[in-house]
Amino acid sequence: QVQLVESGGGVVQPGGSLRLSCAASGFTLDLYAIGWFRKVPGKEREGVSCSSSNDGSTDYADSVKGRFTLSRDKAKNTVYLQMNNLELEDTAVYYCATDLNGRWYLGCLNGERYNYWGQGTQVTVSS
Repeated sequence: QVQLVESGGGVVQPGGSLRLSCAASGFTLDLYAIGWFRKVPGKEREGVSCSSSNDGSTDYADSVKGRFTLSRDKAKNTVYLQMNNLELEDTAVYYCATDLNGRWYLGCLNGERYNYWGQGTQVTVSS
């Protein structure tokens, strides 16, 4: 059974750091693109970061460039999102997603590409 489970969310002060994890089971995550997205109530879902499977390249939303880093751990079948210098505007529910049998021809920051999603983890940046 294909499953993605996020963890690592929490409450942090502005300027702080968190590392989100996305553990995959039922398939080999390294063979597929992975994306991190976030959702705030009343706003559109936003693509935060993604990693392609063919060349391992990563992409980031302008709002997080230089602060967030996506990495893969092949041995653990897990993807991480290291978030540094967090800002109030980073508060959201964060989801990971993969394009296993998805619309791989779409850009990797496009949520429509992905057909498997985790349950999400809450990140709250508050002073």
